Amino acid sequence: MAYRSSYNGKEFDFAGDLGIVALQSCKEFGIKMNESIMKMRREAGIPTPETFLIDFSEIRFSNGEGKIILNESVRGKDIFLIADIGNYSCTYKLYSHDNRMSPDDHYQDIKRAVSAMAGKADRVNVMMPMLYASRQDRRKGRESLDCAMILRELQHMGVKAILTFDVHNSSVQNAVSLMAFENIYATYEIVRQFFADEPEIIANRDDLLIISPDVGGMERAIYYSTVLKADVGMFYKRRDYSRVESGRNPIVQHDYLGRDVKGKNVMIIDDMIATGESIAEIVTELKARKAGKVFVATTFAMFTKGDKLFHELYEEGLLTRLYSTNLTYVPQEIIDKPWFKHVDMSPFAAEIVNALNMNSSIEPVMDATKRLKSAIS
Repeated sequence: MAYRSSYNGKEFDFAGDLGIVALQSCKEFGIKMNESIMKMRREAGIPTPETFLIDFSEIRFSNGEGKIILNESVRGKDIFLIADIGNYSCTYKLYSHDNRMSPDDHYQDIKRAVSAMAGKADRVNVMMPMLYASRQDRRKGRESLDCAMILRELQHMGVKAILTFDVHNSSVQNAVSLMAFENIYATYEIVRQFFADEPEIIANRDDLLIISPDVGGMERAIYYSTVLKADVGMFYKRRDYSRVESGRNPIVQHDYLGRDVKGKNVMIIDDMIATGESIAEIVTELKARKAGKVFVATTFAMFTKGDKLFHELYEEGLLTRLYSTNLTYVPQEIIDKPWFKHVDMSPFAAEIVNALNMNSSIEPVMDATKRLKSAIS
């Protein structure tokens, strides 16, 4: 329940006592976020409990069915439920066999957790860094519209807000008119890390090109180029629409549109990497055009076919480094590779959760433009 309190002569508004439910898929991220919020509040002179994390149990039966039990009360709390639907490292026993959790399994656990609260929490917010079924966001024929369906389902269950990152198509929020939908970008954290690691790039930004791997990613690439004051280019994916492979039309060729890349350092911007084959082809094409250093920046690195392809690109001198976030699971053996740079998003997520719980605008936190200009000026 909302209330106002005064600490050290300052007035603070709270939407309710904060509670964080970090499901198994996002446990480590939730712990880091909790620590960051506690640090912010202590520095502001606000008394804090031992933890904001809510204790709960995730139960699995031998036939694969499951349930979630809350081990403490959430009555009147402002709950933030966090889940990584892409975390395939989570397993459970299914008829005595080890079974990896799929996005469907993770989504069911989100619903179980909301159901376990039984309407007792004052407000339930769901942070799904990678939005479930985000690539199934529009209908082109006789196909399911999964993303809109789950958003409406969560709205019906009483969820007040969805917090997600770099969603594939932000227009999907139009499916729910009574639930807040916050699409957050990882731009600031990725670019800040990039310039911390590559100081020579910022000193020679005239030699930097921002590249979009396809038409759909141009808006994202233009934003990066505007903030970094760098030129922008694009690859056009020519597809074979007569065939469908792994749920999509295969790419026949990548055509480049933009400034000559010869001698230029290049940053390829994308929202996610699945197999990585498309990005690998673009990296190879850029080096064939005599590009300088080639970097890749993506919010979600899934590596659905492993990292062998990218390691080979690095070994052959084609790829300098790949930047990605901890918003979805990446195996430790990939994190340890010399060409991979993990960007920790938990402090940024903590700022957003803290602001929302204190009934503050999150616009200053989400305004990456101002923060980036300050960081790189």
